[in-house]
Amino acid sequence: MTALDRAARTATAGWLAAMFAGAAVAQDDSSNKAPPPQDHAFHVQSTFILQSHPGFHSPYDGPNSLGPAAQGRETFDVTLFAGLRPWRGAEIWVDEEVNQGFALSNTEGVAGFVNGEGAKVGRVDPYLKMHRVFLRQTIDLGGKVKAVDADLNQLAGSQTENRLVFTIGRFAVGDVFDTNSAAHDPRKDFLNWALIDTGAFDYAADAWGYTIGAAAEWYQGPWTLRFGGFDLSDVPNSKTLEPGFDEFQLVGEVERRWTISHKEGAVKLTGFLTRGRMGRYDDALALARATDTTPSTSAVRRYQSRGGLSVNAEQDVGRGITAFLRAGVAGGQVEPYEYTDVDRTFAAGVSVNGGAWGYKDDTVGIAGVVNEISKEHIAYLAAGGLGILVGDGRLPHPGSERILEAYYDHALGKIVHVTLDFQGVENPAYNRDRGPVPTFAVRLHAQY
Repeated sequence: MTALDRAARTATAGWLAAMFAGAAVAQDDSSNKAPPPQDHAFHVQSTFILQSHPGFHSPYDGPNSLGPAAQGRETFDVTLFAGLRPWRGAEIWVDEEVNQGFALSNTEGVAGFVNGEGAKVGRVDPYLKMHRVFLRQTIDLGGKVKAVDADLNQLAGSQTENRLVFTIGRFAVGDVFDTNSAAHDPRKDFLNWALIDTGAFDYAADAWGYTIGAAAEWYQGPWTLRFGGFDLSDVPNSKTLEPGFDEFQLVGEVERRWTISHKEGAVKLTGFLTRGRMGRYDDALALARATDTTPSTSAVRRYQSRGGLSVNAEQDVGRGITAFLRAGVAGGQVEPYEYTDVDRTFAAGVSVNGGAWGYKDDTVGIAGVVNEISKEHIAYLAAGGLGILVGDGRLPHPGSERILEAYYDHALGKIVHVTLDFQGVENPAYNRDRGPVPTFAVRLHAQY
């Protein structure tokens, strides 16, 4: 039996176990329609994604290219969420996850990568990681009392409209910042990296997308202010976090919510400042010319700053339709540190609930993305430099990376969903000589 066969059998067994276990839990939950505030909870999710693309036009490729030959890859994970309320307003959560599989071309070749479940670490055999261990403390400040439903990393209970929320420990920056109800979860909605998060938001994270830090949120009426400090990887795009917070990131966000004709909307303005050892593209190019070598930002890294700003908005427009957009810009003279190779981005789309055609638990989504990089970034890639996810070895004809994604998510029951997803990528890795690339995916997701 090959390694791929073993991985496929492991993924299938884990998926079936998650479905049957979830069915049992769902049956128990049905007898308790209005549970009291929870003091503990356990949840499980499992997601399997099979994604492929046919062969596409490619006169050349490089070390970080999307492979031009037809290929198919799978990613699989199972997560246990364990929560406890040790005192009033507090929640402690521990998330253990088993991961397995590879994204297309080992998560390389497209800046707006096509599988948000595809970590930068792919393995044939399943492996265990503790992704989250954090404490969240909520302090009520008055106002209307709101019910809080039980969910992943959230105990059922209540909270006031005005409140303070503090989170500390190991978690994802995206758990608190740059959230969007229509486009933020590759297990349920869009798959593309530049849709589930703002592509230019180079948030602190290890290769799996998590970090150590703290965040504070102040909810007051229709406004929320957020601020956080987070640890960076020891070197850009690394599996290991900086041990002493010598390299760090500060993130701030202001949110404004509103209701127009009973339809809710919100806009968030997010800024980040990264302080770490990073390389400038012009320094890497100058050194390469002087030494007759291929440019590499790793050879010219020094302690400096890189910042960015993004906007993220959503609006219920009625009939089960939510429209959203994301736009962002980051410093294009310095290499991105953690997320992906995007200096400017704009994305917009809609999410449509299936109630209009009698399937209230189904969702249809369609969105487009345009990603761009600075002229210094283009010159670096053209000379053979490599980024976090991209690098074709040359770039004689650069262009904007353009992506269209559409999906249909169908509920097979209360806990199991199947999704069909299509993405079309034009100018992958900002290269007009390669592509276009169509990708097709099937996603199975169970959650309880």
